[in-house]
Amino acid sequence: MADEKIPLGRTSVYGLMPEADVQKIVDAIFRLMRETGVAFDPDPRVLDLFSDAGCDISADHVVRFETDFVKDCLETLPKSTRIWNRDGSDFHEMKEGNTVFRTAMTCIRVFDLETGELRDSTFDDVATITRVADALPNVDGVCLMVKDVPDSTLHGEVGEFVAMAENTSKPLEYLCEKSEAFDAAIEMAAAVRGGMDQLAEKPYFIHTVTPLPLFYAKTHTDQIMRAAECGIPITTGTDSIGGAAVPYTIAGSMTHSFATDFAGVALSQLVRKGAFCAPCSDNIFLEPRRGNLGSEVPGLLADLATRQVMTHLGLLPMAGSGGGSRARRFNQDAVFQIAAGMQKTFFTRPAVSNGMGSIDSGLTHSLHSLLLGDELAGMLRCLWNGVAVDDDHLALDLAHSLGPKGSYLGQRHTVVHCKKNYWDSRYFGANFPRSNSPAIPDRDLIERIDEDLHEIVATHRPEPLAEPVRKEIREIHGKYEDA
Repeated sequence: MADEKIPLGRTSVYGLMPEADVQKIVDAIFRLMRETGVAFDPDPRVLDLFSDAGCDISADHVVRFETDFVKDCLETLPKSTRIWNRDGSDFHEMKEGNTVFRTAMTCIRVFDLETGELRDSTFDDVATITRVADALPNVDGVCLMVKDVPDSTLHGEVGEFVAMAENTSKPLEYLCEKSEAFDAAIEMAAAVRGGMDQLAEKPYFIHTVTPLPLFYAKTHTDQIMRAAECGIPITTGTDSIGGAAVPYTIAGSMTHSFATDFAGVALSQLVRKGAFCAPCSDNIFLEPRRGNLGSEVPGLLADLATRQVMTHLGLLPMAGSGGGSRARRFNQDAVFQIAAGMQKTFFTRPAVSNGMGSIDSGLTHSLHSLLLGDELAGMLRCLWNGVAVDDDHLALDLAHSLGPKGSYLGQRHTVVHCKKNYWDSRYFGANFPRSNSPAIPDRDLIERIDEDLHEIVATHRPEPLAEPVRKEIREIHGKYEDA
């Protein structure tokens, strides 16, 4: 979780487009904001802030943004932020050159671990899945992975934060539709941290809002403003579905996503200059033959292109969706898509990758998928170390001393280097069942993951919340019993 766990590495980000095309997209973003604008629910606080900043506002609450104003707001955005663990002793840092791995968010279904049947997710699932994520070494932070579907009230949304706080000591990421639930999460996080000032100094969670393309509902602007006031890091990002709410072209979808995100950034900077409000949209495309979500090739290209635009603008490259799958259950289709998506993350090197555990186009959470994503995140961290080229690694002096027929097996050089850039895999490598390894049963990948998962569920117990703090957050939750 600290810096030494997330190496800066030597590998370079992959450049997909020529710089001239990147500039065309940037110009189109600013033109869309200037000429078409972004709609907002009619909240006088929001519209007055934009009006005072010189924005043009139409009678139907569409705000049009001058380019220089948007650029000024982007200029004051922080280039990094730290999210701290529960006791404030450690953090993960989102910045250029780091990739933080977090779980997928807000699925609404799970496969029951006892029966294998697909069902709606519950409060207990939030707790169980969070507890499993707490045990995984490459999961740096825990998102709200599933919703408490039976309790879709304000009380239920607040309870989701409770379930996360009680079942992991790792930093959190939260998302809610009701602004009152966000207020409650801030109150509970302050109880965990010991006060609002301490929470602003060491944020316990990062928050996410998901506006529709070119439109902000009041609940989302409420949350952006509240986050800026309290020092809670926040991201703005919507799944812009190409062919539905945005154009079915990569450049057109990206342009709408960025324009939407930048409008949220502008609002945050008007509330408090320097507030952390990072653009974080993901671009999804309809599969034209069936109308399903998640056509792979345009989605991959959009992620690569988005990374280039963020770099061009000097922004923190937040978005990363590796680790999810469109497969309806965890099977060989899911394994392929998860592996391909995680490999994409190698090339984009986002500040955050948070798709692990999601299947069925984001509707269902799979703990088996989460374990595979954690495994592949460990591989990526080895790959990002790159290839060291110096006298020690070239080893010419050693080669000269041993001669053409020398053996390196018993050399100190081999002892020193054999575990550098070594992927200590749970399921592959030394743990891969081979015919010459009779001690390792010949079970396929899904069986090996299933055995590991049930062991974690049966044995892992996260560090408990201090009892006075647990009691306080439960009392806060209780205030919403009838809401």
